[in-house]
Amino acid sequence: MILKKNSGFTLLEIIIVIIIVGVLASIALPKFFRTVEYSRSTEALSSMNSIRQSIERCYLQRSAYTNCGAFANLDVQDPAASANAHFSYAIAPAAGGYTITATRNTRDGGTATDTVVLTVTAAAITKSGTGAFSGIQ
Repeated sequence: MILKKNSGFTLLEIIIVIIIVGVLASIALPKFFRTVEYSRSTEALSSMNSIRQSIERCYLQRSAYTNCGAFANLDVQDPAASANAHFSYAIAPAAGGYTITATRNTRDGGTATDTVVLTVTAAAITKSGTGAFSGIQ
């Protein structure tokens, strides 16, 4: 009698492979999503820098930050006007400087509590963040 050797995987081997793949995915996916949000914060800072430069040009023309608080008064387009924008932007001018706030849009998985704030005064330019962007440098 000739015995036929069964080839293939057992159910136990398949379950072990599925568990290993699941563990690796649970480690890799959060890191991937953090990296995506970090790149989006970089996008926000780049847009905020363009806005800041436009505000400084407006200040040179009008001699006050209070006149430079709307995109209509600036020579830069609102980055949120783009169809695929990840942030909405707000400018809050003050006598000695201004604050630009980028708030994450919720339509593509963001949270409205995720913000990037750029504060400009005569003494310094500071960046801060909340939510997913806390600890931003």
